[in-house]
Amino acid sequence: MTEPLIIHPPKTADACVIWLHGLGADRYDFLPVAEALQESLETTRFVLPQAPTQRVTINGGCKMPSWYDIKAMSPARSISEEELNQSADTVIELIEEQKRAGIDASRIFLAGFSQGGAVVFHTAYLKWQGALGGVLALSTYAPTFSNELQLSASQQRTPAYCLHGQYDDVVQNSMGRTAYEHLKRLGVDVTWQEYPMGHQVLPEEIHDIGSWLAKHLG
Repeated sequence: MTEPLIIHPPKTADACVIWLHGLGADRYDFLPVAEALQESLETTRFVLPQAPTQRVTINGGCKMPSWYDIKAMSPARSISEEELNQSADTVIELIEEQKRAGIDASRIFLAGFSQGGAVVFHTAYLKWQGALGGVLALSTYAPTFSNELQLSASQQRTPAYCLHGQYDDVVQNSMGRTAYEHLKRLGVDVTWQEYPMGHQVLPEEIHDIGSWLAKHLG
């Protein structure tokens, strides 16, 4: 597996954001975002992992960086939960590495765009049982959330910030909203934010993310 890209802060790190890219992208995709956020978050380390290159059924079976296979798009995405769990395990290993490096889990945040966000949701609210600083979910959905979802006390205390484009034609706005509603129903401190954009990231959105992180880092 390709080693994650690590962006060290200008000052001694006491917090960390593990940020997953989307389908077909790579670990450098959010490097400019991490560098921009570090201008104000001077003690926050960013870890940008790389998805494995594997076949994606909906893209004609072509190999590309992907956190899990998407087998079909309709009526809802049919995915490889085995590969999703493998990716979640990779994220958990990165969390453990940051803990061993002296970062308290309550100051470790998971962020993800599109498919990466789906992995982040699955990791934070189904796989990881301890404390986390929070979740940043950009233009994404939660394929493993359902009405039967139950959270541990620690999972329930993990806040989330869901950000989505009003005109997203890749991951429909309603899919992101459904994930938000699940977390809201379960008592999570979750915020929903929309932007006049498609399946992308805007400077205004990054500014809002920086403010949210600063707030939760105290």
